[in-house]
Amino acid sequence: MLYQRSLDIERRLETVLGMIRKGTYSTPRIAEKLGVSIPTVSRDVTALRQRGHDIRAERRDDGWRYVLESGGNNRRGRRTRSPTEKSTSREGR
Repeated sequence: MLYQRSLDIERRLETVLGMIRKGTYSTPRIAEKLGVSIPTVSRDVTALRQRGHDIRAERRDDGWRYVLESGGNNRRGRRTRSPTEKSTSREGR
């Protein structure tokens, strides 16, 4: 039973991430689509951010939405740089 709950949460997190990737969903809209509460969506977004996803809230004329910044994550959850981002390493100085 405990395993099933964890699996359900992981599936929901993947669904939330997919919705955020589309760039058109707000917290209330995600909650409505998934049939969960607004606080649950907020916790899910926090969990995804803790896993390294660069999720930002953006205000538009028609309201707020989530966006996933470019660069993404590698399999270990670490953010990878896009080819246009400069390294912040001080090596070679």
